[in-house]
Amino acid sequence: MNYHNPVLLKESIDGLAIKESGVYVDVTFGGGGHSREILKRLGKGGKLFAFDQDPDAAANKINDDRFVFTPENFRYISRFLRFHGVRKVDGILADLGVSSHQFDEADRGFSTRFDGDLDMRMNQKSKNSAKKIINEYTEEKLAEILFLYGELRNSRKIARTIVHHRSNNPIETSFRLKEVLQQFLPKSKEHKILAQIYQAIRIEVNEELEVLKEFLEQVPGLLNEKGRLSVISYHSLEDRLVKRFIRTGLFDGEAEKDVFGNTNEPLKKVGKLIIPSREEIKINNRARSAKLRIATLK
Repeated sequence: MNYHNPVLLKESIDGLAIKESGVYVDVTFGGGGHSREILKRLGKGGKLFAFDQDPDAAANKINDDRFVFTPENFRYISRFLRFHGVRKVDGILADLGVSSHQFDEADRGFSTRFDGDLDMRMNQKSKNSAKKIINEYTEEKLAEILFLYGELRNSRKIARTIVHHRSNNPIETSFRLKEVLQQFLPKSKEHKILAQIYQAIRIEVNEELEVLKEFLEQVPGLLNEKGRLSVISYHSLEDRLVKRFIRTGLFDGEAEKDVFGNTNEPLKKVGKLIIPSREEIKINNRARSAKLRIATLK
């Protein structure tokens, strides 16, 4: 697909254990690759609901009576399923990565390869943007997000440098930001460090970790008995949240035990962690960091 080459396609859909008459949700529709595979496995009585807040994704809507597209953030999954009269579903799929289309569109500002406006908004209606974060956040706040979301040990120095340079002229484009931070980008590690900086800013712009937490908390209440959750993540911050929620039903601390020493996690994992094969990575290099975790209602 030109828009996005779906990652771990067979494995993630196999993980849903599709029932022909079941109801499923693809909360990250994008180019529709995962959704099309779900529809292939559904019978006439099946139903698929898809979510994507990116207006560009709407152009990929599937013409199928079994398919319903919602142009909203998946943090609102329960609300919009109720709107359609759906309380419970048989499976939910989430592919948490940025789509190839978003990376390849220079004016979206997601990629370090192009000189475009610092944007990075998944939802073009959002008031926050990379440009606003870089030019308006305090030095302390910048350092915090670079450390927490980019896992950069020298986050304070990077933040201080950004604040110093923006005091003369606003930093508005990708290449200008790269120029400002050149001292932190040795040739051997330039791509890796820039990717960490962009990841931190993108997560802040789109509230990605908050959205993921809100979504995961809704999942147990939405799944039918034996319903499945299939989640593909691309960096350790996301994967830790998914892994921990499946294991404990929490994001922090440990699950409380009853008088018999039992805990009450809502989900249980299915199988082991799945990563892409060498063959898939060779075909689609963007799959290299993907991790798939599958769970079912306990």
